[in-house]
Amino acid sequence: MLRTLDIRDMLIIERLSLAFQPGLNVLTGETGAGKSILLDSLGFVLGWRGRAELVRAGAEKGEVTAVFDLPAGHAARAVLDEAGIEADEELILRRVNHTDGRKTAWVNDRRVSGEVLRALSDALIELHGQHDDRGLLNPRGHRQMLDVFSDSNISPVRRAWYDLGQARRVLADAEAALALIRAEEDYLRHAVAELDKLDPQPGEEAGLDIRRRAMQGAERIRDDVIRAHQAMSDKGAEGLLTDAARWLEGASDRAEGRLEAALAALTRAQMELGEAQQGVENCLSALDFDPTELEQIEERLFAIRALARKHDVLADDLAVFADDLRRRLAALDGGERDIAAMRRVVTEADLAYRAASEKLTSVRRKGALRLDKAMAAELAPLKMERAVFETLVTPVEPGPEGADHVAFTVATNPGAPPGPLNKIASGGELSRFLLALKVCLTGDARDVTMIFDEIDRGVGGATANAVGRRLKALAEGGQVLVVTHSPQVAALGAHHWRVEKRVRGGMTTSTVVPLDEAQRVDEVGRMLAGDTITEAAREAARDLLAG
Repeated sequence: MLRTLDIRDMLIIERLSLAFQPGLNVLTGETGAGKSILLDSLGFVLGWRGRAELVRAGAEKGEVTAVFDLPAGHAARAVLDEAGIEADEELILRRVNHTDGRKTAWVNDRRVSGEVLRALSDALIELHGQHDDRGLLNPRGHRQMLDVFSDSNISPVRRAWYDLGQARRVLADAEAALALIRAEEDYLRHAVAELDKLDPQPGEEAGLDIRRRAMQGAERIRDDVIRAHQAMSDKGAEGLLTDAARWLEGASDRAEGRLEAALAALTRAQMELGEAQQGVENCLSALDFDPTELEQIEERLFAIRALARKHDVLADDLAVFADDLRRRLAALDGGERDIAAMRRVVTEADLAYRAASEKLTSVRRKGALRLDKAMAAELAPLKMERAVFETLVTPVEPGPEGADHVAFTVATNPGAPPGPLNKIASGGELSRFLLALKVCLTGDARDVTMIFDEIDRGVGGATANAVGRRLKALAEGGQVLVVTHSPQVAALGAHHWRVEKRVRGGMTTSTVVPLDEAQRVDEVGRMLAGDTITEAAREAARDLLAG
């Protein structure tokens, strides 16, 4: 509920403080007195986009402060929580407009942006009038209004839409991946066949290289080792040592011991020579290889290296690379089965969405019939019993909130085709349609302050009285502010203010005066009779105020 509105130096308002009350609050005054300025000022502090120049002439800045009661569970608390602002039982909005166009806003003494103000505005205020493009006349909001009236549960549809979207994205990604693999299928099959045939193993390239180098080295030294082996054989050093030993042994008996040391040394030499021969023979055995084997090793080594260069990987990584290609081929071979399974998931998700959407459509259509019936009951007292209000629920492209387009249409004359509210109804008819629709849609919601800007324009007499009674009923348990020129509506207000324009010292200012019972008689009398308030007008005013 809007508790107070404090305005400083805005347009022709110098200083004004208003304390609003629960129930029906009416503001009256002559045309041009400044009633629209109050709405401009309230819209300014709520972040609405409006006039560019709002600062009063001669002032450095204009300022508006609005104080709202904020009960527990109010929708504005969620906005405050998202903005990181602590919520109390009282919500204070303050906004300053400087002459250079700068605008600064605070919420509970916390600096905020215009976006935060507008988000709070949606939770705090509803403005209705003949130019109500933000509210009931905006077709984009009709579906949401019907859902609130019908108590529609949109959550299952939103979940089903999300699940369907996820399934479609997974399928699309899988189909794109499969298409890429198909584009390189020939390459994959050829490469895997080539790798399978060669079957390179980690570390094999290094082992082959070592073996090849050893064989190549053996070719270069083997001839020298053979010659050395021949020099040490029985035809070479071994034979000579054997002969020398035999000759010395034959002469040893006659040498009186002088050859014993020589024979011992010769024996040792024979033993060392034997070890040398064994080492050379071992070396020859190691150096012995089949030239065909070297050719085979070189052929495989070069094949491995060529394949590594071809695929731009290390030779030791060829086996891992081959495994990756095999996996991609397996994905290709099993891709169709996977795609088929994913398509079944999409089909099931689509069926689940359609079921939830059709259920929501049924709820909306039943709600539309109830709303049309409720509107017919509301329009009759407003002297529009021949008018037809119809809520059209038509198919549209599916989305997260179902597959329905909702539009409020009217036909003001029997047999005439229905059309959009703002195109079919005249000014007075439109006001009554909006009021009836608001009464039907409001239900038990009382957290929002509703403002009706001359919604009774174009009606009078018993119809204006019916409008006023609907506004009074709408204000029960909540708060309604009405800017009106209708004495019948003004007389039904629980609280009455008169907007006045004054000229002092050549300066025009606007002010708002709360009226007591006697002043209300005069104001309602003025609205009935004009500038000259007669006693008959006062008497008629008393009758209206008496109800």
